[in-house]
Amino acid sequence: MKTKATATLGFILALALGAAACGGGGGGGGSGATTAKGPIKIWLSNNPEELAWGKQMVAAWNAANPKETVTAQEIPAGKTSEEVIGAAITAGNAPCLVFNTSPAAVPQFQKQGGLVALDSFPGAKAYIEARTGQAAAQYKSPDGKYYQMPWKSNPVMIFYNKDMFTKAGIDAAKPPLATYDEFLATSAKIKSSGVAQAAIWPAPTSEFFQSWFDFYPLYAAESGGKQLIVDKKSTFDSPEGKSVAGFWKTMYDKGYAPKEKYNGDSFGDKKAAMAIVGPWAIAVYGGKVKWGVVPVPTSKGMSPDQIHTFSDAKNVAIYSACKAQGTAWSVLKFATSKAQDGQLLEKTGQMPLRTDVAGSYPAYFTGHPEYNLFAAQAARTVEVPNVPNSIKIWQTFRDQYTSSVIFGKTPVDPGLASAASQISQLASQP
Repeated sequence: MKTKATATLGFILALALGAAACGGGGGGGGSGATTAKGPIKIWLSNNPEELAWGKQMVAAWNAANPKETVTAQEIPAGKTSEEVIGAAITAGNAPCLVFNTSPAAVPQFQKQGGLVALDSFPGAKAYIEARTGQAAAQYKSPDGKYYQMPWKSNPVMIFYNKDMFTKAGIDAAKPPLATYDEFLATSAKIKSSGVAQAAIWPAPTSEFFQSWFDFYPLYAAESGGKQLIVDKKSTFDSPEGKSVAGFWKTMYDKGYAPKEKYNGDSFGDKKAAMAIVGPWAIAVYGGKVKWGVVPVPTSKGMSPDQIHTFSDAKNVAIYSACKAQGTAWSVLKFATSKAQDGQLLEKTGQMPLRTDVAGSYPAYFTGHPEYNLFAAQAARTVEVPNVPNSIKIWQTFRDQYTSSVIFGKTPVDPGLASAASQISQLASQP
């Protein structure tokens, strides 16, 4: 599976694409396009597990719909899928469906006129909200419409190396990681014991998306599920935001989290005893690390069934270049049906963005108990805000975060206040 860095680097390039492309909201192709039927093309993610899911989904659809066949291919080669999708929108040759649309890219793709409002199709809004539940609201665009189908998530949690914890004298069965004080004390033991170079090693670099894997999961937990922006205003210049930033500053100041970038997988390479990752990591680390998993910490501790985290979702959109959008919508419903969501779970271990995942697929979770915590966590995820200037907003936040929290060049509280003011302005612009 692609790393989170590889999967998101292209958003920066998407900005340039968007500046060159036509402005305006999402396209629709007119009422004729939304009802037109016929063969369509789709793109799938290029990781093996999702390709296997996609191939069986297409085969099942084509067997039942010989006049509306689907042709699937991997997303064409490029630096990132987002760059390729943005370029296809600009060229007017995007496929009908892309099963790898990042929520953070949706505002830009919509601005390019590349997306179809799913609300254009009869019953679509009700279908999305019935399948995904209350979490669906996070995926609405500012105009109140859905330009993306919430599809699958990888709710991030704390993976830890059980062998390292045991060697450091830490209870590997019930590790003290629930509160900030516990997490700091555990990190101190890891460092002092010498079992690992770092307690945890989030990327200390300035790419805008890095905050999704250090600050944002803990902020989601500490705030009870708040997004970074609500009603065009920043939320993080708050006691909760300051608490999270203060925790990470202590981790860096004490040397528990290094300030240097690690060129590789610090957890997989056993340089760090912990990592913030999603359920995709089970397949990656299962054979080489004896791991455990717990929710992200909060300042005072919280019952696991109350903790929120970052979703790390990928969704599906219908692209406005599609000529047979009626078929595209039918395929999208088929691909997100209970049966196909079950296939996705079986083949990838990723969580479908639907209500009560564990209750919907009891046999899977009985046979794969290691995924149960992620299934429970999937019900409490927080997405990046669907707002204009999304990338600029996250870059503004990251620049201030790296300056104040990681490198201590500016005080934390004034830094958060400055970033919050700038970000509120950006969120209010078209």
